[in-house]
Order: sequence, then structure tokens, then C-alpha cells
Amino acid sequence: MTTTAASREIDQAWKAREAALADRSIGGREYCHRLAIATDAWIAALAQQARDDHPRAPKFVLVAVGGYGRGELSPQSDIDLVLIHQSKQSMESVASAIWYPIWDAGLKLGHAVRTFDDHLELAKDDLDTATALLTARPIWGDEKMGEAVVEAGLKNWTKRKKRWRLELARRVLERQTNAGDVAYILEPDLKNGHGGIRDAHSLWWAECGGLVLSKEDNAALNECYDVLLSARVALHLATERTGDTLRLEDQDAAAAAAGAESADAFMADIAAAARTVAWVADEAWGRVDKGKGGAPREVAPGVMYIDGEMELAIDADPSIDPTYMLRIATAAARQQARIGRKSLDRLAEVLPEWPSRWPAGAIDKLVALLLEGHAAIDVLEALDQKGLISRMLPEWEPLRSKPQRNAYHRFTVDRHLWEAAANASELVDMVGRPDLLVLGALFHDVGKGYPGDHTEVGMAMMQELGPRMGLSEADTAIIITMIEQHLLLPDVAMRRDLSDPATITHVAERVGSQDVLELLHALTIADSKATGPSAWGSWKEQLVQELVERVSHVVGGGDVADATWTLFPDAETLALMATGDPHVVVDGTRLLVVYRDSPGIFSRIAGVVSLHGLDVLAARAHSDEPQLGRVSMGASEFRVQMPRTGVEWEPVVDDLEKALHGRLAIESRLVERAKTYRRRRTLQAADPGPPRLTFHDHASDDASVIEVRCQTKIGILYRIAKALAEVGLDIRHATVQTIGSEIIDTFYVRDWNGDQITDPGHRAEIERAVLHSIG
Repeated sequence: MTTTAASREIDQAWKAREAALADRSIGGREYCHRLAIATDAWIAALAQQARDDHPRAPKFVLVAVGGYGRGELSPQSDIDLVLIHQSKQSMESVASAIWYPIWDAGLKLGHAVRTFDDHLELAKDDLDTATALLTARPIWGDEKMGEAVVEAGLKNWTKRKKRWRLELARRVLERQTNAGDVAYILEPDLKNGHGGIRDAHSLWWAECGGLVLSKEDNAALNECYDVLLSARVALHLATERTGDTLRLEDQDAAAAAAGAESADAFMADIAAAARTVAWVADEAWGRVDKGKGGAPREVAPGVMYIDGEMELAIDADPSIDPTYMLRIATAAARQQARIGRKSLDRLAEVLPEWPSRWPAGAIDKLVALLLEGHAAIDVLEALDQKGLISRMLPEWEPLRSKPQRNAYHRFTVDRHLWEAAANASELVDMVGRPDLLVLGALFHDVGKGYPGDHTEVGMAMMQELGPRMGLSEADTAIIITMIEQHLLLPDVAMRRDLSDPATITHVAERVGSQDVLELLHALTIADSKATGPSAWGSWKEQLVQELVERVSHVVGGGDVADATWTLFPDAETLALMATGDPHVVVDGTRLLVVYRDSPGIFSRIAGVVSLHGLDVLAARAHSDEPQLGRVSMGASEFRVQMPRTGVEWEPVVDDLEKALHGRLAIESRLVERAKTYRRRRTLQAADPGPPRLTFHDHASDDASVIEVRCQTKIGILYRIAKALAEVGLDIRHATVQTIGSEIIDTFYVRDWNGDQITDPGHRAEIERAVLHSIG
């Protein structure tokens, strides 16, 4: 073959590879296989040219390993190749003739050059090399040598199968712990996460070492693997970059590349597939080197503990008594054991749809399971894998694997509800009715599987579901109230002035009783912690606790006037205001500024805070009532989120002092900072939409309450506060909440005469000014 002919063959093979890469008519394994075959031809042509250019070089074989060896090449996958030879001569010149064209083409290459003996010696001690050889595939070169490499790789694995199996099990656990669950987290690692592509690979490698998978499990594993691999292909096609983490901002594009109906449907399919992979993997690895668990013993009526697993007794008949499902599940959670496969299959085979009214005592058994806390989650997952929860609760089916693609939620709807119930089980000492707490936690978002407002839908569902489960009318009403008001406490605590009588009266009327207040308080904690790390923190916890204490006083019969004490200004602040001089005080994450009051001071302070990159959690402002012959003093308190690197407060204080005296060009400095500011990555499912301003009438007795929602940006609080000052408003109180890339700011304002804003024309100008300031 002449150089020209070889080059022509390489070019043709490359074009065929490009065509395979661009073919969107197929996906998943078929796409990967076709791309691998096309890549084989191109690399074989490169190898042939290398041989032609080095005719005296020793015999060698080019072997594909890893994913490429499996014939599963995703668009941005590494091309893993090993050049194997049996010579003492250097093969670097031959290898370079193959490697460099691959690099020049912009592809990522995993490469090695080894003798046959060196490669097999490495495989004896290195798990990655050993597993790579299990899927090794000769691409070009000496056929006998290629066959020998594959055969030796399999022998090496089977000879050391127990060692590899244990090492593989350890590696699986380590990887899953670091990467999290593919099925439940907002941005899953499709390859390395628990239930991901690598879990399937590990099971198939373990099969080569004697692990037994049933035909049913292998079929399910292959089906789900195709879903995950298709998602990875779609991700690579959509982003045109390497990576296995399906980030929120890429999910819509990946869904479109996969031909999915929507991103939600795309993510739901991934979650469902990953749940099955994870369950099959956990069950299979649980059988590895399992010892005997002693003599079988009965741990509950009809439930036996056998070899570390829970099994139904022979005479237990779930077809007659469906509560056996809950009985064995509770026993498994209590012992932190799995439900045996025989019993799960038996339940799936004979358990009927539950009757229109649950058997007597069934609700108590469900409560008992939920009170086992986080130990119950794996058991619930096992039941759900067999569709058993939906037989008990048909309303559960639309919630299964349903994604929540927003900034707060890290779990699918079903897993969020299990996590909330598990968290609630740890808070039972806070309430008089632990049963209603865990049930309310389990059902607070049950309406999310259906069209319409999820709270209203959930309330209607519980109206029917409560009596069916055997709850009394009074208990059903309480859970309905928990569903209706499950966001009441956090929303009010984070967005309202807790010293305002209207705020406390409003919450007290919604809650109605001390028992419901306690349940909502515990549910708020359980729900927030189940939502994600950004949904709960010490500041929010403190505000919710303060709100609960105030409302508790009122629902207990106390006067609302006794529950509206103000915490700001406190004695320290009043003393500083009495001096008549400006002051800046820093205390941890609290920034207190005292000043001679004038329009726009609050906005200047907010501007300085933004200049130094501090996130505002909440802010409060207070102004003296004007008195003849006396300087009017004001004070503002900012609670900021402390960055991981800490805060150098000296320059912040210096700029604040300049700003208070009108000696800092805040506007221009913010513009400069915005130009050089690298926006932090935030989790947001979609654009928050156009900015909007809302007046909440009746939310306060002595101020007008304005809520502003918009996309966060540098200096946004400064601009809003400045706009409010320009239209003659005095900010009495402010709260700031950031959810992903959306901010929700609430301002209690009065005009400079101390009156509420009622004039429609003035309101229209306020809205105009604020929305213009947001831009």
C-alpha cells in the first residue's frame, strides 16, 4: 500500500467516523457500537500506515480496552488503546505514529505500550487493568497475540476472582459514596453514581468471577443500562464536551438530543432506570461472601429472620392479609436487614390491590414503619421496586421517580417524601401526635404527581385518602391542614416582620391550635432538611423558632400585643443611636450600622455590602420618629452569609463610613464590579421569569408590604432600595431570600410622613421605579 493510498484510506475512514458521530437517528448502545466500529476502521488504517512506515518493527497488536473495548464509544469518550508486543526493541516510534494522528484529531486518548508479559503482570495486581482486560478487543495486528491477550485476561480474573470480587465491592461502595445516587439527586453522575453505568459494569465483571445474576435481573439490568447509556450519549451530543454529570443547565438540551418528550420525562426515565440498577446491584453485592446468620427465628408474627434477611413464614398468606407487607418491612427496617428475594417475589406475585378501606390496624403498621426513620428508606425502595407501594396506595404511582428540577430540591418527589418522613421520626418529642407527624410528612407533597396546584390537589386527595386508610375525621382534618400550611412557617419567617401584630395574628388564625402549630413546626424542619442544604440553616431555624414562640403565645390565649416585642433596635443599638454619631459594628455575621437618617442611606449600605461580595440573608431598618430640634437617627442591621474564605471586615467598614458621608461612588463601582464579576454557578430549573412587584395589603397594620421577585445580580438590593427612596419611601424592615438565581425581597415601607401607601398613582410610580431599577 503506498503512502497516498494509505492516506486516502485513513481519510475515508475518518469521514465514516464523522458520519457515525453525526447520525442522530439512533441512540444508546446502537449509537455507541456504530461509532466504535467506525473508529475501529480509522485506527486500523492508522496502524496499517504505521506498520508500512516501520516495516522492520516487531509484531504487535493494538487492543481496545475499557468502554472502547466493550464497543461502547460515546461521542466524547476517551479512546483507550494498548499496544502489546513481545520484543525487547523500543516500540515508541510505531506507537507515536498511531497516537499523534489521534491527538491531532482533537480526541482524548488513553494509551500504553507494554510487552505481553508486562501487561499481564500488571493485571495481577491492578484492578483497573484486570477489569479492562475483561472487555479487551483486538483492533489490528497479530491475531494470535490478540487472542492470547484476551484469553490471559480472563484467566487472570477467574484465578483471582475472590480477591477481585472483594476489591471490586470495596471500590463500588467508595465510588457510590462519593458520587451520590443517580436516581435521586438533582444533577446525577450518570457513570459513577449509585445506580449508574459503572454499577452495571461492576456486576458484569463480578459475573465473570462467579457472581450469579438471575435472568430477570440481567434483563432488567440491560434494559436500564440502555437508558443510562442513551442519556450519556445525549449529554455528550448536547454539550459537545466530556463529562458524565448531567447538570441542570444541560438537561433540556440533553433531553432534546435524546428525543425525549420533555426534560422532566427524560430525568424521570433516568431516575427509574438508576433505581433499578442500584437495587439489583445492592441485592447482588449483599450476597457476596454472606455468612450464615444463625438459626432462623421469628421476629414478628409470620416473619422470620434467616441468614441476615427477612422472610415470610411458610404459613403467612399476604393474599388474605396484605398487611404482611408492612409487617415484614418494619421488621427489616428494625433489624437493618434486607427483605429476602423470595419473599419480595412472593409478595409481588400474590399481594392484591388493597381494599377500598384498609384492614383494621394497617395504618398503625404504616406508622410503625415510618417511625423507624432512615432505616425504612431502603426497605421502602425494595417494596417500590416490586410495585408494592402502589398496590397499597395507588396515589403513589405518579410520584415514583418524578423529578423536581429546581434550586431547592435535591431529591425526586417520592424520595423527598421518604426523607421528610424519616426526618420527622427524629422529631417526635416535639409533638403530642407522632403518628400524625410522620403521616403528614409522608403526604405533604402528595399532590405533586398531579396537574394543578400541588397543595390544593393534595388536600383534596387526603379528604378521600384519610378515611380509606382508617383515620378519624378529626385526624384527617389535621393532616389536610398540615398539607395546606406546610410552607406557612418558613415563608412567613423568612419574608415578614415578626414584630408586626398582623403577621402573628395571620399565622395564629391559619394554625388554629397548639397541636397543629407543633406539628407544623416539626414538619417545617423535616421538610426543609429533606429538601436540601440550602433550604435549612441556623438563621432560618432561629427565625422559625421565634415565629413559633410568638404564635404559641397567641394560640394559647395570650394577647397579640405581648407577642410582638421587637428585637431591633435592641439596647445596644438604642444606646449607639442616642450618641447622635454614626457607628459601624461587626459581630460574626451581623453588620450593624447607625447613622443620621436621610433618604437613601439603607440603599448605600446595601451597595457597599454588594461591592464586597457579601450575600444578604436578611436586613432590618429602623428610624426615629422625627422630633423638632433633634437629629433623627436611623439604624440598619444586615445578616450576611459568611463566605468559606471568611471576610476581611476592615475595608468593608472603611467603605461604609465613606458611604454614610456620601463620599463613595457606589453606582460606578458596582458597574465596574459587574464587568469583572464571575457569576457563581446557581441551580435553577428555568428562568425565574420577568421581574414583578406585589403589594401585600393587610400584611401589616402600620406599613405597606412590597414583595419584589427577580433574577439576582450584582447590587440588586442596592438598586431596589435606591428606587424606593427616590419615590419617597422609608424602609422600616426588609428581608432577603435567594433561591437559586431568583431573589425574593420583602420591604415594609411608609412614606416620609409615616403613612401607608394607598394612593393608586403613587403605587404605580413605585412599581415603575423598582422594575426600571432592576432592568
